[in-house]
Amino acid sequence: MSGLNGERKEIEAKRNVIEALLRDSGVLIRSEEDSERLSQRGYGIHEDKGLLLTFYEAMYLCGKGLIRVIDEKTGKQVGFQELLEKYKAIEKNAWIKYLIYRDLRSRGYVVREGFGLGADFRLYERGEYSKDSADYLVYGIYEGMSLSIEGLAQILMQAQNLKKTLILAVINRRGEIVYYSLSRLNF
Repeated sequence: MSGLNGERKEIEAKRNVIEALLRDSGVLIRSEEDSERLSQRGYGIHEDKGLLLTFYEAMYLCGKGLIRVIDEKTGKQVGFQELLEKYKAIEKNAWIKYLIYRDLRSRGYVVREGFGLGADFRLYERGEYSKDSADYLVYGIYEGMSLSIEGLAQILMQAQNLKKTLILAVINRRGEIVYYSLSRLNF
């Protein structure tokens, strides 16, 4: 009897996996129902043809077994490693951005793409997504990466002009992440 229950659970799990298409610009969810469900949880950007996920969002969902990605050109299934390679082709810090994204999502935060001020992500408090704008901007660096104080100060000033708190996410060589909240430096 337990064999039938196991098979039934496996079939149900497969049925709940969301189908997605790999594109050059990201990963597309075409199902309206699935798009809406993911969008409400802070994933992707709505387009005419569905919900477009960033590569790091797709990697996260693929790693959790929630989506199955099919290459639009070949019709073959694409795994986590292929998504990472595709992402690396357009983002030199792809692995770092993914690690930060995965860590923040696993802590229950909604994480969205930064808006070009040098910040990697916008970070929403738990339960605050879609109620208000993000209170935090996250800037990711890795141990040993050169970073100018002037550049960091400029990003900090831009964040403060937007009334956002800047969070510095530092990844050490073992992939562990430590977060620092930055405030204005006064001389």
